[in-house]
Amino acid sequence: MQVQINTDRNIEGHEALATHVRGLVEHALSRISAHVTRVECHLTDENGHKSGANDKRCVLEARLQGHQPIAVTHQAATVHQAVDGAAHKLTRLVESTIGRLRDRNNQPSTSPTQESQIVED
Repeated sequence: MQVQINTDRNIEGHEALATHVRGLVEHALSRISAHVTRVECHLTDENGHKSGANDKRCVLEARLQGHQPIAVTHQAATVHQAVDGAAHKLTRLVESTIGRLRDRNNQPSTSPTQESQIVED
C-alpha cells in the first residue's frame, strides 16, 4: 500500500510529518491493507496564517483494488488530530465497503426458472 502526502502552502510538509502520517494511516488500515492499493492524504489549513478552532483539514482518499476511490474528511485543531480522525473514518468506510462488496458477491442469484420451481413446490 502506497501512502502519498500532499500539503497546502500553509502547512510545512517536512519529513517528520510525512513519517507520522504514513505511520497512522498504515496502522489504521493494517488489517485491510491487502484491499487498498494507495492512500492519498491532503492536508490543508483552512484559515491560513490565522488561528482558529478546527481549521486543520485532512482528506484521505483510498483506492481499492478494482473499484472507484473512496474518501473521507476530518477537521480538527491540529494536523495530527485531523489525520487521526480521518484515518479512523477511512478504516470504517473501507471495512464497510469491503463487507458490502463481499455480501453482493456471495448472494445467490435466482433465475426465473428457479423461482417458479420454488413456488410450485
